Amino acid sequence: MHLVQILLPLFDNEGDALPAEHFDTVSRDLTERFGGVTAYTRSPAEGRWKDHSEATNSDEIVVVEVMVESLNEPWWQDFRRSLETKFRQKHIIVRAQKIQVL
Repeated sequence: MHLVQILLPLFDNEGDALPAEHFDTVSRDLTERFGGVTAYTRSPAEGRWKDHSEATNSDEIVVVEVMVESLNEPWWQDFRRSLETKFRQKHIIVRAQKIQVL
């Protein structure tokens, strides 16, 4: 089993708030495909990173996660690219880790 996490920004690269419908659509689509989803939306997390010029950037994000039996990497790569377009981002992090459900 794998846990797939998607880090979604609350604002686009110009600082404009992204529509709530975007987040609802992601949760709905993942629920329909995988049978359930968890979205951490109550309090945004903060992501920080350095770019090539060593400037520090930050985003307020929500984390959406889903558990899947097997990891279909091509599907997730296509889904990530569609999210990058929808959320007007150069990169959206989609990460997976192998888990054991106890």
